[in-house]
Amino acid sequence: MDHWFETLKAALRSLSDVEQMIKIGGIPVMTLIVFAETGLLLGFFLPGDSMIVVAGILTIANGERPALLDPWTLFFALTIAGIVGNELGRWLGEKFGERVERWEDGRLYKRRYLAAARAYYAEKGASSLVMARFIPIIRSFVPFVAGMGKMPPRRFFLWNVVGAVVWIGSLVLLGHLIGGTPLAANLGLVTLGVIFLSFLPVLIRAGRAWLSARRETRT
Repeated sequence: MDHWFETLKAALRSLSDVEQMIKIGGIPVMTLIVFAETGLLLGFFLPGDSMIVVAGILTIANGERPALLDPWTLFFALTIAGIVGNELGRWLGEKFGERVERWEDGRLYKRRYLAAARAYYAEKGASSLVMARFIPIIRSFVPFVAGMGKMPPRRFFLWNVVGAVVWIGSLVLLGHLIGGTPLAANLGLVTLGVIFLSFLPVLIRAGRAWLSARRETRT
């Protein structure tokens, strides 16, 4: 047990280097990260998309580097973590949503994150549980908002499973396909690219909101 905690601490200290974190912590630490990011409001800062894609890259040998992970084990472990994490988020929203709404802004928690997730959930409905998986920050808060809105558990579970399978499956597959190409030799560049693409929807929504606010100001 002590060895596991030491491994966990070493992996978390390497969060800025996704490849090193994966090599240290392996699938158990990645499973914990996906669970925390999808189930805990304060887990939104963890490396979700970039970690999964890099892990997918490491499922295939490239040159002198052997395959470090089994793709099916990776897929099933992270999918289950994503499902269980969202279920926890829904339960927390149902039980403590009103209390959390009264929290003051802190270093991690921001009311605007909850407001953005509520707006996204109101716009997309149940399908937001699938689409929000691909949007950092939003994916950590949408299950909580669904719980606050008393979304029926069976309906939530169905969309939760679909979302987890699509999210994890597509990113692991993407990484696996990249793993056999020259791009796999520059994981830092791949990580930055995935982070940029992940935040692109957030930037687009922010830009639209800014333009809309400017139009209202002019009128």
